[in-house]
Amino acid sequence: MTGNQPIWTQPVRWTEPAADGPLHGLTFALKDNIDLAGYPTTAACPDLAAEPPATRSATAVRRLLDAGAVPVGKTNMDQFATGLVGTRSPYGACHSVASPAHVSGGSSSGSAVAVASGLVPLALGTDTAGSGRVPAAFNGIVGVKASRGLISTSGLLPACRSLDCVTTFTRTVTEAAAALDVLVSADPDDAWSRPLPAIPPAGVAARMRVLAVPDELTGLDPAHHRAWQRAVDHARRIGARVVTVDIEGFLEAARLLYQGPWVAERWAAFGHLLGGPGVDPTVRSIVAGGRDLSAAQAFTAMDRLATLRRRTEGLWTDVDALLLPVTPGHPTLSEVAADPVGVNSRLGTFTNFVNLLDLCAVAVPAGQRDDGLPFGVQLIAPAFADAPLLDLAARWCGEPERLAPVPAGSTLLAVCGAHLSGLALNPRLLELGARLRFRGRTAGGYRLFRLPGTGIPRPALVRTGDGPAGGIAVEVWQLSHHAVGALLDSAPAPLGFGPVELDDGAVVTGYMAPPDGVRDALDVSGFGGWRSYLDAPAPIMST
Repeated sequence: MTGNQPIWTQPVRWTEPAADGPLHGLTFALKDNIDLAGYPTTAACPDLAAEPPATRSATAVRRLLDAGAVPVGKTNMDQFATGLVGTRSPYGACHSVASPAHVSGGSSSGSAVAVASGLVPLALGTDTAGSGRVPAAFNGIVGVKASRGLISTSGLLPACRSLDCVTTFTRTVTEAAAALDVLVSADPDDAWSRPLPAIPPAGVAARMRVLAVPDELTGLDPAHHRAWQRAVDHARRIGARVVTVDIEGFLEAARLLYQGPWVAERWAAFGHLLGGPGVDPTVRSIVAGGRDLSAAQAFTAMDRLATLRRRTEGLWTDVDALLLPVTPGHPTLSEVAADPVGVNSRLGTFTNFVNLLDLCAVAVPAGQRDDGLPFGVQLIAPAFADAPLLDLAARWCGEPERLAPVPAGSTLLAVCGAHLSGLALNPRLLELGARLRFRGRTAGGYRLFRLPGTGIPRPALVRTGDGPAGGIAVEVWQLSHHAVGALLDSAPAPLGFGPVELDDGAVVTGYMAPPDGVRDALDVSGFGGWRSYLDAPAPIMST
């Protein structure tokens, strides 16, 4: 206990740190569903406290120990990691560090409160449906849910094995990045572990500059809504281009988690432990609902999820990250007591889909609501976009980014047409070793023309001086000088390379055409970019 907060389930005996590790002497806490050698893993269930202690620490814990970090305690949680409120524990309910009347969020309640209270600089939690991001938001700290499998779950008492992630809580993004440098590693003992690719997926930009927000966001509590509007304004202030998108496909995927057969995966993971007297009745009733779900229902839901994954994946061709509130509101302890299932379900509105759709996410503070409660948002991106997403989170928080400079022997090249991510000539860039540096727009004064011909549709960018004030959409790729030469040799007339001014004033090399080279071409500048033109219901082919 710290004050009235039941943060700890078990204190941990002090041990001297490993020598010379990158986290030498750093103290940390860990959620009590993660194994620590010499201590039982209770998952906030007193029935398990009498079980033999773990003989081996979880892989994530061992990596911290080997880096010199020192564990000081195991933390309270929503029992069996089933909840987003932080109240489903026989050890007592945690509350937000900003208000004893409001929930802390869960299921990693104790870990979040330990960091937010200043007791430790780092804590481990888990996040299957938002259990790391929700308490981070409710306590004004940083919560990182890396891509599934990047941090080993070996030694974790599972909640939903295919979706579980070990997460971090810190007060800064810089501290989170230092911990992740240690934690991220492929684990041969974990069947769900995945290595971090040496090269990020093709559409992942090294520097994220385009943020998507919902075109319609209903259901937020009034104080949350006003804080959300301020957060969107902050996104623009950090230099992001904010675009609106339809998020209904994401929200439908979120509803599958508890309304579909993934509850059966929880029953498979720990249903055999639910018969004891120390089991929270709400947890028992939720998970017991998975006992009778059929294999046919599971396959039906997996098919629907695949459809939703395909429906939502197109977002990432033009967008770097999705910006959302972490929750629709911040309930009180009394509101949760009056409706424990309904209030909890509402808290997962914007978090439940992330692991189902194989995305990574970072929860970051976004100031305070009008009533002084912390407000948090989440930045969400495709799997394995973790490094640039952390850089974006750092920029959001006013911290230094870790983006490497353009190496010697390389240059930046702006593309605006068939070389864009996912289009016909993009594989040529990838074959040449190009990396997407960032998505952007030209300065005003450029026009885009569809070139005539029957081959691969291609545009030409021309600086006319009277183009759209908002510029034309481009992608800026990093590639070697040799690769630039190879592309120039293959560029058909009237295309060549020339200087392209971007909307931030930078000038890079890009595909260009002279004004007299587009006399017979169709002006498609009004679409704002080549992909928008191609995606129009019936693209105009000629004049």
